[in-house]
Formats: sequence, structure tokens, C-alpha cells
Amino acid sequence: MSNDGPRTYFEIFSLPAKLVIDLPALEESFYALSRKLHPDRFAAKSLGEQAAALAESSRLNDAYRTLKGPIARTEYLLKLEGVELEEQSKSATEAARATGTAKKQIVPEDLLEEAFELNMQLEEMRMARKMGENDPQLRSDLLAAKAGFDARMAATQSELETLWADWDQALDASDAPAKAAARDAMVALLNRRSYLRNLVRDVNEALES
Repeated sequence: MSNDGPRTYFEIFSLPAKLVIDLPALEESFYALSRKLHPDRFAAKSLGEQAAALAESSRLNDAYRTLKGPIARTEYLLKLEGVELEEQSKSATEAARATGTAKKQIVPEDLLEEAFELNMQLEEMRMARKMGENDPQLRSDLLAAKAGFDARMAATQSELETLWADWDQALDASDAPAKAAARDAMVALLNRRSYLRNLVRDVNEALES
């Protein structure tokens, strides 16, 4: 990004592009900057200055919401690195819009068999509902599958925390290969997390419908 372009969210708060950040300091900086952009300070200013302050305040809010959440912060940093996750990718969005279908995600190889089995169980549940039937065993199986997927999603948090530290260390050391390795690992892990989240959503919808 050129120096003449818009500041990144990290730059707004004078932070390095790291993934382990001081959240209390971020919050303190946010409120300090928010006070400077409060509408009362611009009541006597021109309409143009008021509009500019409002736009800057809106961007400040977006920056704070993004950086205070660890997943959103990671996704934003990856975007700065030129990476689009499967779920957010523009090409996937455009393809889904053109065909009127849901965006497809690549199934992690180790989840292929479980995802196939789950989809068959979900279809059985939908058919049973249409027939007005209730299958307690099928419901129990789906709940067990959901618990397993929830546990795997939770496990991604500790894996991500390790990768955040790896990224920050590589940034401090100006180690490009290490940064690339951490980046690629985060992309794979976040795509996996997103896929697991979608599986949990599908189970919840089937159980609640």
C-alpha cells in the first residue's frame, strides 16, 4: 500500500500489523480518537468538515470492531496480505450470485467422510420431517456429530493463537519465509473453521425445522 493511500486499520491506532495486540490500549485509543471526532466539536464547522468527520468516525468504528475481535483481526490482516478466504472470496460470491446457488467451500480432506455421512443424515432428517415422522436415534446421531464439530471448532482457537505468535515473531524478524508459512497455515485453518461452522449451522437448522 502506498503512503498516499488510506490508512489501514492498524495504522489508525498506530499499531504494527500484528495479531497479538494490547486490547485495553486499543480501547483507550479508540475512545480518545472518538472524542476528537464527536459531532459537538464540529457543530460550528462547515458541512464539508462535518461530513468528513462523520466519515472518519465511521471508519474508526469499523477499525475498532475489526481489530478487537481476534478472528476478524486475522481475516483483515490476511486481506491486507492479498488473501481472500474461500467464504469471503469475490469470485465465489459472484459465481453463487450468477447461478442462484450457495457458495461452495472446499471440504478439508480429513472431513470428507464425515461430511458425506452428515449430509446423508441431514437428508434423512428432512425426509422424516416431511413425512411427519420422528427418529430419536437419528436426532441423537446428529447431536453427537454437532458436539464433535463444536469441539473441533474450539480446538482451532489454540492452533490460531500459536500461528498469531508465529506471525508476529516473523514480522519482528523480517523473516519473509516464516511470514508466508504462518499466513498459509492461518488461511487453511480459517477455511477449516468456516467449514466446520457451516456444518454446525446445517445440523442446527435440521434439528430446529
